[in-house]
Amino acid sequence: MHRAVTIRSFAAHDVLPTVELNNANIPELNELDQPEVERLAGLSASALVAEVAGDDGQIRFAGFCWVLGPGLPYASLNYGWFSRQYSEFVYLDRIAVHADFRRYGIGRGFYAALVEQFAQSHPVLLCEVNVRPRNEPSLKFHHSIGFREVGQQDTDGGKKTVSLLELPLNQP
Repeated sequence: MHRAVTIRSFAAHDVLPTVELNNANIPELNELDQPEVERLAGLSASALVAEVAGDDGQIRFAGFCWVLGPGLPYASLNYGWFSRQYSEFVYLDRIAVHADFRRYGIGRGFYAALVEQFAQSHPVLLCEVNVRPRNEPSLKFHHSIGFREVGQQDTDGGKKTVSLLELPLNQP
């Protein structure tokens, strides 16, 4: 049974659960520590958290995502690639959903909130998904909501290859 999902803005008390969830999703995400989560959430044009209410009334941290705008001091290879290709964008740096809450519509909820927030102010939402090692569920999901590949690049010293994706936002 699916429970109520709430999507809200990231808050200071979300840092530790974010570190834990992020690092539980390696290699899909690269490892982060608490200071880097605080820094990136602070740089974000939008940082969101998903919560799920349990039958017991407890609210559980279920996922997070954040997006960055152009021109930030961020040494990510993928952010750098997009920054060279686009002058105006929002970049989904990372998204993670706790394994217990997958298939609850949280990913779609995050994307719907981001599209609503940025559709009038930015032309595209950008992200990447691993193709080596292959993250087939994420690739299928992103293509199902309208993302298309605009390039590929190797990362992590050639250990990974990512598909660089864009979702047009302000369509007529």
